[in-house]
Amino acid sequence: MTAPLLESSGLHLRFGAVRALDGVAIDIWPGEVVAIVGESGSGKSTLLRVLAGQIDADAGSVLYRDTDGVTQDIPALSEAGRRSLMRSEWGFVHQNARDGLRMGISAGGNIGERLMSAGGRHYGRIRAEAADWMARVEMDPDRIDETPRNFSGGMQQRLQIARCLVTQPRLVFMDEPTGGLDVSVQAKLLDLIRGLVAKLGLAVLFVTHDIAAARLLAHRIVVMRHGRIVEEGLADRVLDDPQHEYTQLLVASVLAA
Repeated sequence: MTAPLLESSGLHLRFGAVRALDGVAIDIWPGEVVAIVGESGSGKSTLLRVLAGQIDADAGSVLYRDTDGVTQDIPALSEAGRRSLMRSEWGFVHQNARDGLRMGISAGGNIGERLMSAGGRHYGRIRAEAADWMARVEMDPDRIDETPRNFSGGMQQRLQIARCLVTQPRLVFMDEPTGGLDVSVQAKLLDLIRGLVAKLGLAVLFVTHDIAAARLLAHRIVVMRHGRIVEEGLADRVLDDPQHEYTQLLVASVLAA
């Protein structure tokens, strides 16, 4: 493919007097992993939500090229159209796994529900695929009938990832996927995500304040401050030779920690 999977330009969004997005433009290419980094309040999570069609910008465009090569104007899509896209070609991994899971149904039911929304109807095959995906995210398939409430935070996040990836979406949005987890749990989860993304050839846009996570996962890094992109480039270049003074401060703060 010679065109971006997702492209946006001129994105502006204000929350009262706060400029959450101020003229942002960003493209995502097939199979590319892009990290958006910046301090709290930089606009990175707001940008993710705008690109994922969860909120609308005041101005600007967000275009997505679907599997048929048709360009979808995301802000112009109906709520039903956005939900359909999120059930099929897109996925979203929330920072808090509870926001992405149905806590009252079984682990297998959580994974199977997404398969059913994509047209799966054979109970035996759905259950077998759910068990397979539990194993792929390093969960015990024998716990397929337990509810997410019985799992630790790290295991809940693994289950959310399985639920998200079971339909093999083309583009996945991740909002601080390892946030709030213990350091050892974070490291294992990042390794898992990196392996799955590479194996499936997914395009991923993820938000993180963790520079180490960005280096591990991302091909390209976008640095945001006060609603603007202040620097972007290949991950190693941005982190090893930051050009903008704000990026230099971010990198220096990690080295000093």
